[in-house]
Amino acid sequence: MENNREKIIFFGNGPLAEYALAVIERECQVIFHAHRKEDLAEAVRLKQEFPETHGVLASFGVMIPGSVLEAFEPEGILNVHPSLLPLYRGASPIESAILDGDSDFSVSVMKLVKAMDAGPVYYQTTLTGAEISAKTGSELVSGLIPPKSAIYQALAETGAEWICPHLGELPEPVEQEGEPTFCGKMDKSMSLLTPETDTAEQTLRKIVAFQGYPKPKYAFFGVSCIILDAYVLKKGEEASLTLKCADGRILAIERLQPEGRKAMDAKAFINGYKK
Repeated sequence: MENNREKIIFFGNGPLAEYALAVIERECQVIFHAHRKEDLAEAVRLKQEFPETHGVLASFGVMIPGSVLEAFEPEGILNVHPSLLPLYRGASPIESAILDGDSDFSVSVMKLVKAMDAGPVYYQTTLTGAEISAKTGSELVSGLIPPKSAIYQALAETGAEWICPHLGELPEPVEQEGEPTFCGKMDKSMSLLTPETDTAEQTLRKIVAFQGYPKPKYAFFGVSCIILDAYVLKKGEEASLTLKCADGRILAIERLQPEGRKAMDAKAFINGYKK
């Protein structure tokens, strides 16, 4: 029965929020979805009208004011954060973990507080790349890491899958322990790939981490392109479009998108642009 399901006011936008919300909507009754700062007043009004309603957040994009946090006390707002807090507090935990060379990826469910990602933690878990691939039906890129979209999906779903059955009786959250690390927002200045100074793995990780935004770019035949799919060539393998990296290893470019054009495979690009 709909009336027996836990009521949720959900805060979030972007891929992490979309994947988490899909799980929550199956298990709970979402009475309002706050997409942006302008929606916060309505979230507070609904919380006051329906005090039994829980608040859940995943990647909202702006800091939640103290007045909104107070409206949801004493339980507070539960935040799905894709890292093993206190590691990777901030705006780009998944991208930063990819760039740092991580092969496992984590999610924490914490109580939101005024300080960024500093609240006590209800739940944490870590998924290997293989577990993420199995959960999402994706393949590891060059045997190293899952695609970024798969990491987002697996961590968001895992956090939401814990939240739904525990809302009726939440455990006592535990304060974060250890030295925090921080990560900022990705920006367009990071887009340009530099294989002449990066190893093949470092370059590949940038290609994975920058998908969607800020978009990994490289110029072939004088044409700026977004690199969509690539892999590390094995010894003896050949490819039609490649990048030689600082460690001597070669990246094969499978799919790319010339600026202002549609995405295409490497052979179609060569046929259209190589002079």
